[in-house]
Amino acid sequence: MENQNKKSLKWLWISIAIVVVAALVAWCVYNAVKDGDITTAIEIKSTPVLFILIFVICALGYLLGGVTIKGVNLGTAGVFLVAILFGFLCTLDFGNVPILGSFHVTHESSIVSTMGGPIQNLGLIMFVGSVGLIAGPNFFKNLKKNFKTYIVLGAIIILSSTTVAVIFSVIFNYGSGFWAGILSGALTTTPGFSAAQEAVLSELQSMPEYAGMAVEKLRELPEYAIISVGHAIAYPFGVVGVVLFVQLMPKFLKTDMEKERELLKIGAEEEVKNYAGLFEVEPFGLVPIALTVVTGLLLGAIKIPLFEGSAFSLGTTGGVLIMGLVLGHFGKIGKLSLQVPESTLKLLREFGLMLFLLGAGFDGGVKLVSSLSGADGAGKIIWGFVGGACMTIAPMLVGFFLAKFAMKMPLLNTLGSITGGMTSTPALGTLINTAKTEDVASAYASTYPIALVLVVLACQLMITFI
Repeated sequence: MENQNKKSLKWLWISIAIVVVAALVAWCVYNAVKDGDITTAIEIKSTPVLFILIFVICALGYLLGGVTIKGVNLGTAGVFLVAILFGFLCTLDFGNVPILGSFHVTHESSIVSTMGGPIQNLGLIMFVGSVGLIAGPNFFKNLKKNFKTYIVLGAIIILSSTTVAVIFSVIFNYGSGFWAGILSGALTTTPGFSAAQEAVLSELQSMPEYAGMAVEKLRELPEYAIISVGHAIAYPFGVVGVVLFVQLMPKFLKTDMEKERELLKIGAEEEVKNYAGLFEVEPFGLVPIALTVVTGLLLGAIKIPLFEGSAFSLGTTGGVLIMGLVLGHFGKIGKLSLQVPESTLKLLREFGLMLFLLGAGFDGGVKLVSSLSGADGAGKIIWGFVGGACMTIAPMLVGFFLAKFAMKMPLLNTLGSITGGMTSTPALGTLINTAKTEDVASAYASTYPIALVLVVLACQLMITFI
């Protein structure tokens, strides 16, 4: 009886709080609009709109990601799907509807550029930097042991996906730019996407009819814009497909995960202890994280010439990841400790992944609207999605069977290599949670640079020769 009274009292106070808040809102609205129009009285500026979107998408995304069916869930990737939906909904014109009208965006809106730019990149930096620092102590031993295997896997995965892309480009004549965009979206690779754009831009500049035209005008041409459309169509399945793959394969094979975790360990200590006599600037490890980000961004900005004016760079992902691995491996610079508490790294890893998926999803949802226009818009979406799904699934299956049965690699090493070969940052986060060990990041980091170089070349070659 006492518990029932406490429960009734709890709901009474909640009801009173709701009534009070509703009354305050009604009073504020009444006073704001008694001499004017409600549509002008309730106005939310762009900055509050941005943060409202971020935290609403975050909350709903984690609720969706937490839905588990037979042991499989989307996890943080749920944020990505909700962000796509919100990106699409925010392009709708709500007219003078109070509050909702403030959330209307266009392709040129600052909210869209912020979501697809700073928010997405900040999340990516936080995620890969944390992963690098966590995996650093074991990375080089793992790389030395399986270096040749990682090169072969990375090459096979990209070759398989590119072959599928070429086949679809021959069957469906939507242009090489469209299918290069589909390929980059299927592999969730921003560098490959940028490489395709640069190749098309260079090709347009060489055409007599566009001679002397400003770069900004060239980027408005359909031949250039179609790359973004293809990328946006294939990207959602590129994220979700790999996320589900790394969860489903251990279940299909009825894997003993404890045994696989033991196979993954390579004799190194799971946790590097702080060395005696080292100077620690602050207890949270923010200085080593800042050092990782700054040096990683500088490394990623270095461009290596390839051929005919094209160049390769590690970019934001590769540069920060590699510097995280290096600094995490050494653990110090002179007497300065580079150790970061595990709790800090895990929080930054998850928060960073959430921001990355949120920014990428919202930006993709807005871009999908443009792909609906045109006489053949529906055909492009359908066959682009099918082609992108094949470009995601085929290389994973080929890579998995090659690594598991031909190379006899342990399952977690295999899945880590596949996430790296697919350049799939979200799938790495899911695999870490599925495997319950950070050691899978070593296989990802070993395969990722090989795959990154090859996918950049593949996207450029598709534009040049197809």
